[in-house]
Amino acid sequence: MKAEPAVQRQLLELAKVDAELSRVEHRRRTMPETAEIEGIEKTLRELRDTAIRHETAASDLDREIARQEKEIESVRAREDRDRTLIDGGSVNAKQVADLQHELETLARRQSALEDDLLELMERREALGLDVQRTGAEVDKTQETLAEAERRRDETLTDLDTTKARRDEDRAKLLPRFPEGLLKLYERVRAQKNIGAALIRQRKCLACNMEFDRNTVAEIKAAAEDEVVQCENCGAILVRTMESGL
Repeated sequence: MKAEPAVQRQLLELAKVDAELSRVEHRRRTMPETAEIEGIEKTLRELRDTAIRHETAASDLDREIARQEKEIESVRAREDRDRTLIDGGSVNAKQVADLQHELETLARRQSALEDDLLELMERREALGLDVQRTGAEVDKTQETLAEAERRRDETLTDLDTTKARRDEDRAKLLPRFPEGLLKLYERVRAQKNIGAALIRQRKCLACNMEFDRNTVAEIKAAAEDEVVQCENCGAILVRTMESGL
């Protein structure tokens, strides 16, 4: 394949633009913000699950406390009724004895219920602290996530801006190259990620392979307009005064 030396040298400009586009794409795929956000989102999901468990347990305890309080009120109402009957003098001695026995039983029942209620309330208080603590952690983690997402979005905006500029530069460069040379460049770039590179001091700057004597002789013997490729990486080799040939 033939191409004017000046045209071949312009491939270096295209390769430079493409290298930056590749860096932009690599940066987009490997942004640390993405991994950070995924980690924060995982933590946030776990915290929300924990918060739901705490809130559910708190609701269950609230219902149990309400049930216990209602039962205590029922026992107290029964005690009040029995005392009213005894104080009213409308019952006989045997009934009084039975009521007094029932009052003793109700007192023991009330004491046991109140002990249980106290334990439930202590558990509810501790669980309430867990709910508050987890809620605070959720809020803090949401703020951390929002900050990470802000930084990610800023980075993406910068990358989009850079890509748009380099795409524009690339569009301006493409018409400078004959179709055959451009197809070769694009094919090599698709396979090796670098389509063209400078020869500097007898070395291919695409793969950093230093040429042996035979290769140097072959390149030197090639006409100036002959398109030469690196036998190692396939990149189009651009010859200049820096090549050391």
